[in-house]
Amino acid sequence: MLGILGGTFDPIHFGHLRPALEVMEHLRLDEVRFVPCRIPPHRRTPVASVEHRLAMVERAVHGQPGFVVDRRELDRDGPSYSVDTLESLRAELGNDTPLCLMMGMDAFAGLPSWHRWEEILKLAHIVVAHRPGSPASHDLGDWATEAATRDLNELRARPAGAVWFQPVTQLDISATAIRAMLRRGESPRYLMPSSVLDHIRAQGLYLDASPTQGAATRFA
Repeated sequence: MLGILGGTFDPIHFGHLRPALEVMEHLRLDEVRFVPCRIPPHRRTPVASVEHRLAMVERAVHGQPGFVVDRRELDRDGPSYSVDTLESLRAELGNDTPLCLMMGMDAFAGLPSWHRWEEILKLAHIVVAHRPGSPASHDLGDWATEAATRDLNELRARPAGAVWFQPVTQLDISATAIRAMLRRGESPRYLMPSSVLDHIRAQGLYLDASPTQGAATRFA
């Protein structure tokens, strides 16, 4: 069973990594593929370049068994739509492998605004991460209630079509806040892997980034 976590990762931080690890361990995923997007459909253009965002994700996941970087959205022209990524993975892996598209509650609530969103459950399960104790609420209609399952075996038994709500440790960290700290000359150490911070400092990233540009992620 394969997890997919997409986002701009501008920059990647522990708010992405810790929930991904918890989902991987709880669902016993074979791997989680981190998929940096090239052009986020719902956000402004990322501050860091494609090359730097890819390099930061590679450094962040290095040494963690099961964490893999997938660059297919970076190599595809046009907006980075999740449905296109899932179709590409299906063409590569076949129709039998269970795929789990991972996202946070906010992204899940906004799912109807996604490109061809109705087709996503035909291609993958949706795993929604939320803070422990918070209600797993949504306003997506009866289809989400009907698709929701609490049976892990159901996720493994079929390749797509279920919605799973997973409590995770959601850290109050944002890429926007990290970029603002860097502009002010403050240290974001302990908010991200040291290897990522080392790359940011070595390349002089985010020193002149606009404070109005937000980071998109489908998960944390």
